[in-house]
Amino acid sequence: MRPAERGVVLLEILAAVLILTVAGLSLVALTAAAARATAAAQDRERTQVDEDRLLAAYSLLGRGDLDVRLGSRVVGPYLVQVERPERALYRIAVAEQRAPTVEDLVTVVYRPEPSDAP
Repeated sequence: MRPAERGVVLLEILAAVLILTVAGLSLVALTAAAARATAAAQDRERTQVDEDRLLAAYSLLGRGDLDVRLGSRVVGPYLVQVERPERALYRIAVAEQRAPTVEDLVTVVYRPEPSDAP
């Protein structure tokens, strides 16, 4: 093998190692991004489950209990807002305290007025 050929072979090996290094780093970065996305999705899912439980608990309350809770209340890391747009309707919204303007879950429940008849 001539000395000129040895130099070319060395350059080819260095180029191959460089390509493998770039591909490996890209794969590591992709794996790290996927792990972060998975963790964020799991966190959001836990938040949704907690908010769902809170909304279910509020939707089971009676008319008197909802009247007492009209307005906004902080419940742990969440903000629960109970409104009465009509006499027999209650709007219940749950949001995270860190983003109170973004309502994650909302429902409207019907609670008729008690009749005066025996």
